[in-house]
Amino acid sequence: MRKLAATASLSALALASCTTADQAAPAETLLVGAEACSSLATDGMETSWVAAAEGLPAFCEVSTTLHPVDGSNVGVVYRLPENWNGDVLGIGGGAWLGNTSLQAASDGLRKGYATMQTNGGHLSTEAWGNEWTINPVQAEDFSHRAIHAMTDAGKRVTALYYGREHDTAVYSGCSTGGRMGLMEAQRYPADYDAIIVGAPVYTLQVQTSAVFRNQTFAQPGGAFTPADLQMVQDASLAACDGNDGLVDGIINAPDQCTWQPRALQCSPGETEGCLSPQQVDALNTIYNGIRASDGSWAMHPMRRGGEASWAFFVVANGGGQNADPTRGGGLMGLQPVIFGARPVDWTNFSDANYLTVRNSDFAEMYEADNPDLSAFFEHGGHLMLWHGESDAGPSPVLSEDYARAVMAENPEAASQFRYYTIPGMGHCAGGPGADQIDYLADMEGWLNSGQPSGALLGRKANSDLVRPHCAWPGVAQFGGSGDPNDPENWFCEPRS
Repeated sequence: MRKLAATASLSALALASCTTADQAAPAETLLVGAEACSSLATDGMETSWVAAAEGLPAFCEVSTTLHPVDGSNVGVVYRLPENWNGDVLGIGGGAWLGNTSLQAASDGLRKGYATMQTNGGHLSTEAWGNEWTINPVQAEDFSHRAIHAMTDAGKRVTALYYGREHDTAVYSGCSTGGRMGLMEAQRYPADYDAIIVGAPVYTLQVQTSAVFRNQTFAQPGGAFTPADLQMVQDASLAACDGNDGLVDGIINAPDQCTWQPRALQCSPGETEGCLSPQQVDALNTIYNGIRASDGSWAMHPMRRGGEASWAFFVVANGGGQNADPTRGGGLMGLQPVIFGARPVDWTNFSDANYLTVRNSDFAEMYEADNPDLSAFFEHGGHLMLWHGESDAGPSPVLSEDYARAVMAENPEAASQFRYYTIPGMGHCAGGPGADQIDYLADMEGWLNSGQPSGALLGRKANSDLVRPHCAWPGVAQFGGSGDPNDPENWFCEPRS
């Protein structure tokens, strides 16, 4: 893998004395362990040596707080495995949080990566509680600065511990972690050689979509019971599941499914096992999305085939905003930051409200929607973007729009960018699809061979389900014979 020199400084860690890669012995000959780990416990760094257990290698855990600007307190945790593979792995957070958990680092540690994690610059543990954004330093740390500071310092800690610089820097994150990854590629293009981004909430359109969806289902007669949503899903599957050559409970190309909810509309006098006209209208709005007066998506469309899982992110029972535990994906907590002292009628959120959100200073700082990745690609960076087709949080339309924009604006995207759709997957994981995918291994293969995968191989936990997930705009098609759980019996074809 390619060498990336650590160029940023962090005087608080006093790492200027690190040996260079040319001076260092090969990683496999380095004497690392408990004694070397304890020697890092200086300049505010706390360390502990963790013995091998439960399938994880022994590693040195380092934690400290970084202060990239006055008033900034970015908590970071680095885990340095005994069996280092020579690379570093940055890991993103979720919702309105960072993530310093061992669980999030486990896969990377097993593969030998030195892992880098952060709390995102604040101490809240409430996934949807973001009132701390009223502090402008914390708001900017979480928006983009925390991951960059974590990465810069993490490379230096790694070099100090192992006696040489890393070979390759990889980042991986989903949801908020996906937004953080795109932000790295856009604002700090030299931080990583490879970035893996899943279901990114890279724009506040994700939050406005949540508000408008709840508003749609709260209209008189527009509510759904779980049985109603299951009925709708069953109907969409019956219409489109077999389009890929196999009926298996998964629609491989839901963007091409043309099933219409009016097929379930109640006949006069009918009340059971059918939909009211108001419910049909609500579904049409959800499937079609809502465009704002400026032409952008105020509410992204949702895809057919995963309706039974919508209630995880959307209050479809008519409860509206007051019943939404996510508080519009956190948008309500941003009211003082975006709207100031002006009241907002969340139950009647308007086009004008949407435009205020998107044109706010906070959106300018927080959103990672710039498709110009020329600096990242010129640095040699590789970007893998993926999204579950049944995601009820950030719609896959969000990622498709960004993928199209990246491909249109960057000639390098043909060789250094890939977008994969994951049929039947919910938000980051879950759903009936083959959602267990080793993205990191696929990225390693891409970096080592120079060739990206035409399809990611996915499995389902506690099941024999195995499916290939094609690079966009391809879609997996069953060949018509043989074991459907053998990837050799599938092929990728262009979407019509």
